[in-house]
Parts: sequence; structure tokens; C-alpha cells
Amino acid sequence: MQSLLKEVSRPATTGLGSERRRRRRRFSPLMLLGVLVPLVLALAGGALYLIPQLTGSHAAAPVNTDCTLIVPPHPLTARGLATPYQLVATDPARGPCHEANPDQAAFVQAAVIDPATGQIAIYNPLVVDQGQKPALAPVVPRLPAKGIVAIWFGFNGENLTLRGVGHSLAEGHCVNGIRGSLFGQFAYCNAPAFFAAANQAIRAGKLKPPPLGQARDGLPCPSVRDFSLVDQDQSDNVTTAYLVTKNGRIAQMTRHAIAVLQQAQPQVNGSDNRLLAIGLDGALGCKPWMAPDLADPGQMTTALPLNELQAAVWQRAPVALVPNGDPMVTVDGRPNLAKLNAYRAGVGQPQVRDQLFASTTLYCANLLAIAPLRLLVDAPLTKTRPSPDPAAANSLFTFLAQRFITTFEADGLNCTRRLHVPDPVQVQRTPQGVAIAATINGEVVKTPLDCNVNGTLVVGCNGTATLNGQTCSLMTDRRTQQIVVTCPANNRQ
Repeated sequence: MQSLLKEVSRPATTGLGSERRRRRRRFSPLMLLGVLVPLVLALAGGALYLIPQLTGSHAAAPVNTDCTLIVPPHPLTARGLATPYQLVATDPARGPCHEANPDQAAFVQAAVIDPATGQIAIYNPLVVDQGQKPALAPVVPRLPAKGIVAIWFGFNGENLTLRGVGHSLAEGHCVNGIRGSLFGQFAYCNAPAFFAAANQAIRAGKLKPPPLGQARDGLPCPSVRDFSLVDQDQSDNVTTAYLVTKNGRIAQMTRHAIAVLQQAQPQVNGSDNRLLAIGLDGALGCKPWMAPDLADPGQMTTALPLNELQAAVWQRAPVALVPNGDPMVTVDGRPNLAKLNAYRAGVGQPQVRDQLFASTTLYCANLLAIAPLRLLVDAPLTKTRPSPDPAAANSLFTFLAQRFITTFEADGLNCTRRLHVPDPVQVQRTPQGVAIAATINGEVVKTPLDCNVNGTLVVGCNGTATLNGQTCSLMTDRRTQQIVVTCPANNRQ
């Protein structure tokens, strides 16, 4: 249930309402199946992944990555939170938008703070296709009498537009960019009021974000404002997960829903927050800050606002804050102070009066000084962890290395040009483009090539294993970084 997704970025482009385009992750569980025999081959440490050899296939039609989310009436109330948001194509001529499609899925995350006690709780509203009924009715949350509610949005496509019902956008104080220019994958409602109340509770001693702690590498655990974690568009997207049934209906991720919808699969939002809470924290022995889940009483959950509040209190200098060159805060590729501050307000970051105080060049310098070294130090811990995106990298380590390259080079913040230095990180890829090794400051790090087949460890992915009652041989093709499986019964690979 705790799969982890995060996209790899592409350069920003201009266009109506769009300031950035991103190379979307193409994760599919099916890529781990089907080497012409019915098997499931799980690779230890996420080191190597089966890539099916497909022939005679036809190119799929382009997926519409610009979608609109309809915000229900009274979005900051318990009833509004429990009313499903509806997903629809922004331009129907480009094709439909479906919440069950992982490349089009939108996600909603809400938090409520009780100013009297400083207590925070989380609730993840549901998203369904327009006109579709949810697989299970959403849980109606119990909110404190004078609680302050805020909502954040994430999107696995390119550009998410918010559309109101009646006065729902104004009533919710919703923001998804500035006039004529969307953020892209991100939006929020009433977030500044929530962060103001939370910061006041922190000052009063009512709310105490837990310390980040110390990681297994002896360094402080990273936060969402740590230069060892951030990418070209930090603090975007949410940690919300939904359940998707076989017929494409959606439900909240709760214990009850998991028990009832036993064949449903999780759907998650690729985010820095999820990368931290599920990926890095697990690898480094750190613990994310969690709060009660109002949709699943008795359970705790992670959330974007918790990450931002914890980082604001505990992240040591230098602190990574959204820079003016971040593609999601530019307009026609140029820095825009109004859009920068609008975005920062949504994630509880300080406003700036001058672009100099949000310098992308300084951001790049800190990124260069901190991220590659931590990548190298943490390699023994991350190279045995599964990749957030098997289509991009074969381990958490190579995924992070590829993510740094995308951020540091011309397709991201263009730090190579700003700093006049070469990229200190390079990756080795398979012919299919999967990163399998990385060189950091001249030191080569590879991920291990051990496989786990039906619970049996096959060292080096070379040997035999029993598959469907047959003794099959496994051999690693190191040139293509694929596993060749041969079963004598049918002599097929």
C-alpha cells in the first residue's frame, strides 16, 4: 500500500494557463510481469526490473494531462469535505480525464487546526470522475467547533484547474496560480489562514512539531526544506492515497475500505512529501510527523502541512525555500514576484519583497554544496531500496541521482549555466532509459543485482528458481540490464 511515486521533470514551456511541463512518471505494475511465463519476479533492493520485450504494439493515444477539478459547495465544512470533488477535462476536445488513470489522477488533502488546543487533524477528501459515484461513500469528518480548515491539491498530470460550484472557490479562498497563469500540478484553499493559526499555536506552546531526529548516516533527518531532498519544484503535491476498483471507481484509503474492496489498488500522488515520508525516512531510519486521520478514526497519517510546519521549526540553515526560477512560479519563463509569493503563501513559506531574496543562483549553490555529498553518503542505505519509479530508475539511489540531474541541468533550474560548473552527478542507463548506476563527484555507485523469486534469493540474478512448478533458469544480461528467464518445459524466454 505504501508505493511511492515521484515524477521526473522536463523544461517549462509557455502556453495559455501553463508555465511548466513535466516528464511524467510512467509507472505501471505490469512492467514487473510477463516474460512470457506467468510469474511475479520481485527484485531485492529494487536493483533490477523486468522489462517486457513487446513487439507489434501500437502507440497509445496521447493522454490529456490538463484537467479540471470541480470544488464542491462549502468546501471548508465537514459536509463540503465529504462531498467528492469531480474530475473533468479542461478541454474535452483533447480527450477525457479519468481519476482511475494514474497519469490524470488528482488528489485532495485537508487539515484542520483547533486554535484552542493547537491540535491538528488530517482529512483526505475524495476525487471521482464527473457524474461518477464513489466506490464507498466518504466518511464525514468531525471538526472542532472553531477549527480552521485548509485544503491542498496535487495532480499527476500537467495542469490542474479549479472550478467552483456557485461561490465555492471564493468561500474556500482557493488559489491555483495568478490570473492567466496556473501553478501547474498544485493548488490550495485557505492555506494562509491555517498556517497563521498553526504558527500562533507554536508560539503559544500549544503546538510542538517533533524534532527531525538523526538519520542512520549520523546526519539530521531531512525535511521538505532540506537541500538534500528538494528538486526544481519543491513542496508540490500531497501524500493522499485513494483506492481504485477494477471498474474504475474510487474510495478513500481507510481500513474499512481496504477490507471491503479487497481487489482495489492504491493510487498515489507523486510528491516531495511522499518521497520524504515513505521513501527517504524509511531508508534513513527517520519518522515522519503524523496526525489523526479523520477519515479513519484511530489511525495516523502524513500530510503536506505537517511537513512544512516541521521544516519551518527544525530545518537547519541553509533552508530551501521556493526560488524565483522554479518553473511553477514563473510566467512565460520569467520570474514573477506575485506568483512566487502566492505559491509560498500556500506552503507556509515567508513572503519576499524583492526577487533578490529568492535567488535561484543561490539556491543552486546550496544544492550543489549539499545534495551530491548526501547522495553519496546515503548510497549504502538507498541503493537497496526500491525505486519510486521503476520506469526511471532501478533503486531509490539511482532515482534520487536522476532527479538531481533533472533539477540541476537545463531542463530544470539550469544550475550548470547559473554556476558555470558541470553537473557532479551522471547516471548510466539501460537502452530503455532506466538509470542503473550513478557517478557522483567521480565515484561510481551501482545497485546490487540480487533477485527474490517467490521468496527464494537468487544471488546476482543468475541461477535457478521454481516458477509454476517448473525449474527455470535466470540469467542477467548486463548489457541491457534485463533478466532472461528460461523454463525448459516450453523453451520460451
